[in-house]
Amino acid sequence: MIKTGNPVISIYTEMTPNPETMKFVANKLLYPGKSIDFPDVDSAKPSLLAQELFTFPFIRSVFIASNFVTLTKTNDTDDWQDVIPAIKQFLKDYLEEGKPVVNEEEIAIRKTESTNEVSADDDDVVKRIKELLENYVKPAVEMDGGAIQFKSYEAGRVNLMMQGSCSGCPSSMITLKAGIEGMMKRMIPEVKEVVAEAE
Repeated sequence: MIKTGNPVISIYTEMTPNPETMKFVANKLLYPGKSIDFPDVDSAKPSLLAQELFTFPFIRSVFIASNFVTLTKTNDTDDWQDVIPAIKQFLKDYLEEGKPVVNEEEIAIRKTESTNEVSADDDDVVKRIKELLENYVKPAVEMDGGAIQFKSYEAGRVNLMMQGSCSGCPSSMITLKAGIEGMMKRMIPEVKEVVAEAE
């Protein structure tokens, strides 16, 4: 049977530094320029795709970004190789059917204070922190299937939220302290410490 209308979707996987997560990359934009984290099934209301992914018993969390989905498996799932074919086929079918990925109206309802977008009420230091995250940190962590979002800044301390493969990753604390904190201290002298905050 020849499908018409929607393009043929291909999905490939990339390992991430976090052994519990796998990045599934599509040849289609899923959520252009943005990312959203669903740490559990209760948070998945804004995304039909996330809701359906949570029906797989081995999925613990879902992270959707520009052209990829990062999935975190449950601890009792031994090997990604056992479940990758089923996930790839599911994503291919879902996207080829043209089903919605993220419902923007639901996102607006969901209160989210963590964003790297500069807003009018941000002071100069916060603007510089967000710009650094957006321009230097975001491209690198997206390559690894994750995101790091600005949460707050107070008295030299920057609070960030780890998402996708960055959440719970053994090497994320090294990235946070040696990489991001070091860069921020060099480029933004007001920053004294960078810490990760739970969602």
